Amino acid sequence: MKFFNPEIALEKYVVAKYYIKTTDKGDLKKAAWELAIGQSVGNPNVRNQWETEEIFEMSSCVIMHEEDELKGKNEGEVKIGFPVINTDWEGDGVSHLLCQVMGGQMDIETFESCRLKELQFTDEVKKYFLGPKYGISGMREFTNTYNKPFSGAIVKPKTGMSPHVLLEMVKELVEGGVNFIKEDEILSNPSFCPLNVRVPLIAEYLKDKNVVYAFCINGDHHTILERAKFVAENGGNAIHVNFWSGFGVYNSIRKLDLPLFMHFQKSGDKVITDKRHAFGIDWNVICQLAGMMGVDTIHAGMWGGYLSDDEDDLRQTISVLHNHNVIPALSCGMHPGLVQANVRQFGNDFIANVGGAIHGHPSGTLAGAKAMRQAIDKQHGPEYNTAIDKWGLVE
Repeated sequence: MKFFNPEIALEKYVVAKYYIKTTDKGDLKKAAWELAIGQSVGNPNVRNQWETEEIFEMSSCVIMHEEDELKGKNEGEVKIGFPVINTDWEGDGVSHLLCQVMGGQMDIETFESCRLKELQFTDEVKKYFLGPKYGISGMREFTNTYNKPFSGAIVKPKTGMSPHVLLEMVKELVEGGVNFIKEDEILSNPSFCPLNVRVPLIAEYLKDKNVVYAFCINGDHHTILERAKFVAENGGNAIHVNFWSGFGVYNSIRKLDLPLFMHFQKSGDKVITDKRHAFGIDWNVICQLAGMMGVDTIHAGMWGGYLSDDEDDLRQTISVLHNHNVIPALSCGMHPGLVQANVRQFGNDFIANVGGAIHGHPSGTLAGAKAMRQAIDKQHGPEYNTAIDKWGLVE
């Protein structure tokens, strides 16, 4: 078995690229070995009688460098090939993949930091992931919206409303011209606004309207799958799942092949993705996985709001999502005065997703929705002018 080999047969491996920094107890060669062996066949430093040459040949990870290339270095990029055969791609999916690529190396004292930067999949693996059911093209067709961003709205307050109060809010948002409405991640199935009441109520109102409405169905996996089916069976057209519900659940929902748009909500992701952390996964890797698993829309980030991502980083994220036909939602401080500035930066294929600047408009929710519609259509009226007076205009 050749453990150091930059020329592996790529069709047999998922390739993970890391940026690793070692402690004073080792170098990159040692870290790469401990990761590769520890995350495939066994203990990084202790061999046993059961480890045959055949097992190593079939199931051991491969370090995709020449043996001396990493020696003596304390930090840098390392590429590891994970054997495709170690995973049941139909059943194990993303959950087991992440267990392999971001698992036991965190427990080894050689590692001061370890960040997953890229994943490369073979076509044989990709076939197990369905991608978006609708995505950008499907959303444009459903909402009959072309050559401009989608107008998105977020339910606020996040929780506390009854289903009938929520319905009145939805009516104002629809009258104001939104294309997409998202319940917030805090609202799932509380006793005062249960899914079994609000889903048929909202769906009945929207049944002849080309507006996507994402019901929040956060929960444990068995519950989420039942809730997704309930939404579809009762006339809903979209669901919202926060990433804390688990990456694999998006894949499981998509495999149900329900007539639902699926929204991936990132709130809380920095626990995993923040670049300041010693151990983490780059946000673009998560966006790649989300696209493969089949989400249609995703909270990608924001530029110019109370969240303002680095412009180049956000542009790269949007590119990753567009490559998978996923719609980026730009949110966290979006307002009418920011819409066209974001169009100039990133093009038209995004949802301008708004909570505060719609519901906090001086004239109320209906006026706030109209102001966003006017900003997107570039047909300005009094509602837009009032919003600009309140929040400003980014030229």
